[in-house]
Order: sequence, then structure tokens, then C-alpha cells
Amino acid sequence: MQMAMLTPEEIAALQAWQGRSQTLADDITAAPARAMAATLDRDDAAPVAGTRLPELWHWLYFLPHHRQSEIGVDGHAKRGGFLPPVPLPRRMWAGGRLQWEPGNPLRVGDAAKRVSTIAAVTHKTGRSGELVFVQVRHEVHNAHGLALTEEHDIVYRAAAAPGEAAPAPTPAPMDATFSRTLVPDDVLLFRYSALTFNGHRIHYDRRYVTEVEGYPGLIVHGPLIATLLVDLLRRERPDATLSRFEFRAVRPTFDIAPFRVHGRPDADGQRYSLWGEDTDGWLTMQATATLA
Repeated sequence: MQMAMLTPEEIAALQAWQGRSQTLADDITAAPARAMAATLDRDDAAPVAGTRLPELWHWLYFLPHHRQSEIGVDGHAKRGGFLPPVPLPRRMWAGGRLQWEPGNPLRVGDAAKRVSTIAAVTHKTGRSGELVFVQVRHEVHNAHGLALTEEHDIVYRAAAAPGEAAPAPTPAPMDATFSRTLVPDDVLLFRYSALTFNGHRIHYDRRYVTEVEGYPGLIVHGPLIATLLVDLLRRERPDATLSRFEFRAVRPTFDIAPFRVHGRPDADGQRYSLWGEDTDGWLTMQATATLA
């Protein structure tokens, strides 16, 4: 049975969240960076005060610490706090755009703050049903000023209807010049959830994700795949730093089979195309990294 659509009044109420802002302070400590290096199977030197934080590892900090009584049935905080109370049940990290300020990377030992603002709330209806997109703009500062700017896209979807067909997949490109195969087992997903204080049950509760949300297996975190793409580039170009990174989730990746991450340089040598591919050869994430 088709779910009732959001009314214009409900959409307007959600869009009233635009412009809301919150500020979180955090210290860029070494322990999360050590744990991330282990999770990504890196043999890095132990980070010390002054060590540059690799790109995307800021996602280990500025984590909201909601009390247990504030958690909803899906493992996220109950809706209606900083993020608008979108009534659609399925929530995913859809993508984002990040820009790092030249000469001011985050470093271990920094006292930092993140200013977050609801930039846009957009309602759409697509082939898969009703969608609400929430764009959040983050600005991260340290003692020297602005360090990076991020636009974070969140998508909310209606529950899967019985017998609903998945959107047509897109074949992954075949022209990679460097690649890596990953096995997304329960331990990897658990460790990343723990590192990011992410209680979303789709990443660790197999019964919930298959019986309630209707997916075939645990879902590999979108930001984890993005982090693995940047990590792949770091393995190819160990001394490179990024000025910009853009990524878009195309298709969920599940823990039921290995997946691959790929990359290739563009003609100018300053930009790299990066993408994820599932075990069936379908594109799961596409990204572009621009070197500083």
C-alpha cells in the first residue's frame, strides 16, 4: 500500500529548520587517529602533537553524545533536535563536498570547533518514492582560523514497499589504474561505528536491517567508503594532500560480499577520479579528489 505523501504544510514545517545552527567544540586527540589507522589496516607512525590529521579523519571528532533515552528505534537520535524531524524512516548519508584551507590543516593537539548550519531542506518524488534531502554546512576552525568547509547531504526515504524493485544499477568504470579489494565483515563495520559513535542499526543489527528496513545485509557506512577512497589515493600518492573532495553515494554496499575501490588520475595530474564497485560490478560511490 502506498504511504501517504507529505503535505505542503508538513514540508514547509521541515523547511523552517533552514538556517538553524549549532557549534560543537572538540580536541583533536591522538587516540581516535591511532584507532582509525588500525581500522584501515595502515602501518602509520603513532600520531603525536603536531601530526597532520589525514583528510576525512575529522569525522572522528565533533560527535554528538546523545543520552540513551534520546535514541530512536533506528539507533539514531530521535528526530527534531538539530536536524529536522523528517518522518520518512530510512536515512542515509548521500554524499558531500569538502574543501581544505591551504596552509591550515587540522593537527593532533588542536583545540577546534565545528559550526554547523542547516543550509537546505528539499522535498522530491522519484522512482523509489518520496525523498527529503537535508544539506548541512559545516565549518571547522582551529586556533589559526578556518581549516575546512564541508557540505553534507542526508537523504530520507520512505520504507520499502513489498516487492519493490531496486533502481537500475550503473556499471562501474573499467579504466582504473590502481585498486584495492575490501572485505566488509562485521568487525570492520563495528569498529567504524564505534569510532564515529554511530548507533545507526543498519550497520550492525542484521535482524533490524533485513526485517525492518528490508535490505539484504548490513550496510557499509557511506563515510567509511569515502574514507577508503581517500585512503586508496594516499596509498598511491603518500605525500599528497587534498584541497577538495566531492563524493556521491550511488548504490548501497552490503557486507555479504567483498567490494573494490578504484582510482585513476585525470589528464592534468591534479585531479583523481575515485569510485567504489560492488561484487557484481555495479558502481556504488563516485568521487573526485583534487590535490593541493
